[in-house]
Amino acid sequence: MVIAAARVPGQGRALLPALALFVLAACGPSIATKRTLNTFIAAKDYGAAEAHLQKVKESQYAKKNAVLYYLELGTVQHHAGKYKESDASFEKAENRMRELYTKSATKAAGSMMINDMTVDYAGEAFERALTHVFRALNYVFLEDIEEALVESRKVEVFLDELNRLRGRKSTYKDDAFARYLDGMLYEEAGKEDDARISFESAENAYGWYASDYNTPPPRFDLPEDGNLGEVVFIHYAGVAPIKLSKTFQVAWNDAMVAVNSSEMRDDPERNSAQFKNALRAGLTGKAITVSYPEYTQDPFVITDSDIEVGGQTAPAVLMEDVSAIAFKDLKERQALIRTKSIARAMIKYMIAQTINKSVEKEYGAGWGLVSKLVTSGAAAASEVADTRGWSTVPSQIRMARMRLKPGTYTVTARFKSSTTAVVSTQTFDNVVVKRGKRTFLNHRTACEPACAPATPRR
Repeated sequence: MVIAAARVPGQGRALLPALALFVLAACGPSIATKRTLNTFIAAKDYGAAEAHLQKVKESQYAKKNAVLYYLELGTVQHHAGKYKESDASFEKAENRMRELYTKSATKAAGSMMINDMTVDYAGEAFERALTHVFRALNYVFLEDIEEALVESRKVEVFLDELNRLRGRKSTYKDDAFARYLDGMLYEEAGKEDDARISFESAENAYGWYASDYNTPPPRFDLPEDGNLGEVVFIHYAGVAPIKLSKTFQVAWNDAMVAVNSSEMRDDPERNSAQFKNALRAGLTGKAITVSYPEYTQDPFVITDSDIEVGGQTAPAVLMEDVSAIAFKDLKERQALIRTKSIARAMIKYMIAQTINKSVEKEYGAGWGLVSKLVTSGAAAASEVADTRGWSTVPSQIRMARMRLKPGTYTVTARFKSSTTAVVSTQTFDNVVVKRGKRTFLNHRTACEPACAPATPRR
């Protein structure tokens, strides 16, 4: 970000450090990078996705966004089947998240003075839970159930604490899919009591998932036969929503507050006089710019799937709607985010007014006008919302389960559009099913067959 600074003569140069408060703005991964990664994922070109992450690591991630970098890298490596490397990346993200959560209070001052992007990204609560989920799944696909259970226990501790802290104050206070996966892993390890507790927790969480995220408790039609084995297919579907920075302007003019917001552009009742007042206030330095984040959901065609083995089919059931969780979670925090943004903009406004009066008093009205233009522009330019988020995580996690006799099979996964038309297929050869055991498979779809431009989701 480059700001052209006006030359202030003589002692006025002492005011420039104060102006610097307005132009300090941390960067994060660009929208172009996020969509480029999803395009590579859609093409199954995970090598290119990993190379792109390495290319932009220093310029777009660096230390403040290290959590995001390792989340993105771990996801790409997971889909590439590089499960050990993926787990190492997720471990780095997890360790940094834990470290930042203990230091978050000491970082608040910078975000209050400049913008939220100045604070190291520590991950949303649902992102922390999904980090453990992906780590557990890495070990599942490495056929190491004991290590997978280590991650299960870690996510249980995190979710129990989240539930205690948030309770009724937040929609996202538990993770139904994480609990369900825990139950399956405990069953695999022969820990029936632990499995029962996890499934009960999952059932409880899915109870409010149904109303809040339109994700009802999963039901699978499975025969009760201890002589059978099971194929479990996990379908990572779609792309995560992307945060955009939205702004509106609050202006003081003849004791009137006027708001010029991107949300109001299509409002037929908006008073054009308010717009003129806001514009006039902006030019004379009598306005503040307020920012807030808003999600947009890039479209994806494949929204359903099933598996087929020897004429027998099993549908994939929605287990986790990551997009719905993200939208709802941000919506619940939006009032607090905007209140903080307005307070921060007010501080910038008052600092700017102090600078402007000092410049005008010392150097005259001409330099005072220049100061108003510079401080108003710099304050507006520095006011950006925190648009960071885990962009390579899928929009949905779906699961199909099928009980089969022990043997070796060919499993065909069929990926469908919202009209149930088959868009593509994936064949898994030589799938070994063992008596009383589960064999896990997975596949990722993103924005194929074509990555289209984003469309807003309200």
